[in-house]
Amino acid sequence: MSEKQGLAGGISLPQRQVSQSSSVLSDDAVPGGDPNTTSALLGERLQAWKHAVGYLEEYITATEKSQRAHSKEYEKILKTIANPLREGHHFDQSLGGIAGLFENMRVNTQGLANSHLETEKNIKGSVLPILARLHTEIKNKAKELSSGAAKGAKEVDKARNTTQKHIELLGQQTANFESTGGKMNSYEDPYVVRRQVLHRLNKQILEENNSRHDLLAVQNNFSNFENHVIEVIQQSLMAFNQFVGGQAQKSQTLYGDMLGAAQRVPLDFEWANFTVRNAERLIDPSEPDRKIDDARFPNENHKSTKPLIEGTLSRKSRNKLSMAGYSTSYYVITPSKFLHGFKDNDNFRTDPTPELSIYLPDAVIGAVNGDKFNIKGKDVSKGIGSKLSGSSEIAFKGHTAADAEKWSEVIRLAAGATGPAAASSGPSSPISPVSEKKNTSGPPGYSEQVTGSTSSAKPGPIQTQGITGGQTVASPASAIPGSAVKDLAPEKSGV
Repeated sequence: MSEKQGLAGGISLPQRQVSQSSSVLSDDAVPGGDPNTTSALLGERLQAWKHAVGYLEEYITATEKSQRAHSKEYEKILKTIANPLREGHHFDQSLGGIAGLFENMRVNTQGLANSHLETEKNIKGSVLPILARLHTEIKNKAKELSSGAAKGAKEVDKARNTTQKHIELLGQQTANFESTGGKMNSYEDPYVVRRQVLHRLNKQILEENNSRHDLLAVQNNFSNFENHVIEVIQQSLMAFNQFVGGQAQKSQTLYGDMLGAAQRVPLDFEWANFTVRNAERLIDPSEPDRKIDDARFPNENHKSTKPLIEGTLSRKSRNKLSMAGYSTSYYVITPSKFLHGFKDNDNFRTDPTPELSIYLPDAVIGAVNGDKFNIKGKDVSKGIGSKLSGSSEIAFKGHTAADAEKWSEVIRLAAGATGPAAASSGPSSPISPVSEKKNTSGPPGYSEQVTGSTSSAKPGPIQTQGITGGQTVASPASAIPGSAVKDLAPEKSGV
């Protein structure tokens, strides 16, 4: 039994190959983690502190009211802290922490059956405002974290979604490349889509790093903030103890014990234990920032994304009235048999969209004249220039005659290929120094045969006989010089 059963008539559908490493790379390029994880954890911790302070506020408020009702009111006070702390898992449950402090307060409150009304006004006017201000500070801190983290996480999610869509688009176009034999539109060229993925991945990583830096700064500030919270709690309990000190010795002893329990809490006790318990969820300050050079994504090294040749060429302006002459841009021949022209080879500053795209099998390729050669074809890019120019003859000039010959050979190979253009690992045929001595005083002309002489007095009109493009060629070897029969390896020119 064969691995894949064909359809009726023995025709098999093309299969898209996705390796195991591709899925891993996708996870690296677009992490699946929630960018809100750290901010949510810190926000929950602020809620825990807010509720802890709220517990203490309720306790002292009830104590202030209990001065009139004596022992029965103290039973109500005990009920305010009878329940476990909300988000209690944020606090260390061993003695010496905030959880131990509230347990100590429960025990001592049971003994406060007798209280004095004279302390009511002092507690209401001096102790409760301290905790109220602290409660407000915690709420403002929570709002600050929520607003900043939500904005950063939203930008990260947006950037990740955009990158993921283009990674999926790259997978579709590479599959189309395999199934159609490389016949596709210029904007569907996997090479172009891959560069667009890199552009969006760079923006995503910048957003991720900015969000990470913001959250790391907030995280590092939490220790100082919690020190302040514990200090204010200690201050409030100290004032509270001062006002109830005139009560009976027993009451004074019980409240002093509460104060002692609070003062025994080290300023970094809760935060130090919290960071140990949640080390896997908090940001590691020693972890380096992400770099795009280390990011990977599916199909980034697919053969359709590797250029046959790329580098800088000079192109003559198509505007006959222009005095600009030749201008240099970045050009590439892709396995999809497109000649793409870009402003430069920067993938990050702007979205790398071709300014010129010519499908070489439909173009007429002129012979090399010194360091110059011409291509006549239709610009199929989506730029404004393609709509205005249509099909026109474009004059190119290499850095040297050898450079122009090298480009011409690759272009003829791509134009004459019947399937996806490919390049072998073998070197290109050497060029004799004598053959490079060509007349470069005039514009490039077109020879009767591709391998013929280029020393005619002046270039004639575009000919289709003996020129690559515009017809079906059985073999690239029949339309190119003998030295260019071998497949060209991908190489950069003039970079």
